[in-house]
Amino acid sequence: MASLPESSHQQASVSATPVGASERLMSLDVIRGAAVLGILLANIVGFGHPDLAYSWPGALPDGGNSADGIVWLAQFVLVDGKFRGLFSLLFGASMLLFLDKAARHGRGAGLQARRLAWLVIFGLAHFYFLFRGDILFSYAISGFVVLLFLRMSGEKLLALGIIWAVMGALLASLDYLTPTLIEAGSEPGVEGAVAYYDGFWDGQLQEAQLQQILMSGDSYGAILRYHWMIGGSSLVSYFVYCIFETIPLMLIGMGLYRLGVYAKPEEGARFSRLALAGVLAGLALNLALGLFVHARDFPPYLTQFAFFGLSGLTNLPFLLGAPALLSFIAWRASKGWLARHLALAGRMAFTNYIGTSFVMILIFQGWASGLYGQLHRLEMLLAVAFGWALMLLSSRLWLAHFRQGPLEWLWRCLAYDQLFPNRRNQDR
Repeated sequence: MASLPESSHQQASVSATPVGASERLMSLDVIRGAAVLGILLANIVGFGHPDLAYSWPGALPDGGNSADGIVWLAQFVLVDGKFRGLFSLLFGASMLLFLDKAARHGRGAGLQARRLAWLVIFGLAHFYFLFRGDILFSYAISGFVVLLFLRMSGEKLLALGIIWAVMGALLASLDYLTPTLIEAGSEPGVEGAVAYYDGFWDGQLQEAQLQQILMSGDSYGAILRYHWMIGGSSLVSYFVYCIFETIPLMLIGMGLYRLGVYAKPEEGARFSRLALAGVLAGLALNLALGLFVHARDFPPYLTQFAFFGLSGLTNLPFLLGAPALLSFIAWRASKGWLARHLALAGRMAFTNYIGTSFVMILIFQGWASGLYGQLHRLEMLLAVAFGWALMLLSSRLWLAHFRQGPLEWLWRCLAYDQLFPNRRNQDR
């Protein structure tokens, strides 16, 4: 989902010595690689359809079909909120990893703040020029907040993050509770409430129609003007999103890092059964919630209530267990083909994230290939598979000749205000 949490060992060195493979955390690279692939699967509907279709199948062509509902259910259970959450956890862990490394070279939170400031710029550029579903800006803003908690112990960070995440999910759910109850007919609502929520939903449908016209048209300039027009309100909503979800998940990631979950294989083995239980519990809760929505044929407000509200609670057990479980799996499978390639993709997560946004707008937007608004969810998985293959192949080829991905390298140079060599045959 530092932005996409990168390998801070690689970014942190201020000496003239390259970072050796032994200094890296294989578990973070593998999890990060899995997350950057997963975030494309989570975002694919946002690339090819109006924002509303991301959460509500009824906004798809012809109101969606039965396969759209099934794919929505599968993504709700297995994908949505999980990979974004993993990125947030890894971001928190990578911040501490970076600071630990930088402290050994006499640098500290000031350098991290410089990196976050540059990330704000990267995120805004990504939002305005490529994809309005950007997460980099949110990570940068949240990163400045979590710098205030650096001195806390792992146990306190973990406890604070969990409590904060639960409260954030409950508060987010309250936004959708009243219209969901009115929609179900179980609450009459105050005078005018029904008309208000009907009007609000009509506004959402009209906005989706506007996006459909703009994104499927032949003018990139019109899309840029639209992004500029909605930028202010969207960025304000990002601040709210940071408070409800991103910041607490980063704190949890920091707590897990301080407890040694990522760095020590024996810790992963110790917690593997408990972690598996958390993952399975989270998936089971999401399945029950998703089936409840699916069985009622996706009422608009109920779908939003589940997608943006209650899922913050049902995803939490998964996100608490997944890092330890994936770290253990990465340690056990570190010599395997898949783990090696995921690790390479994870080392270039920043570049892969931005790069796939560029590729996907070329596939979908009207001024390019023009598939916007035409494909159903199942058909869009072909674009996901293409993006995955491109990330895995390009990461392997690039890192065979360079130490860092191009955007990782650029970010490092900007943060340190120094031009670093990047080719493997060059001295640092």
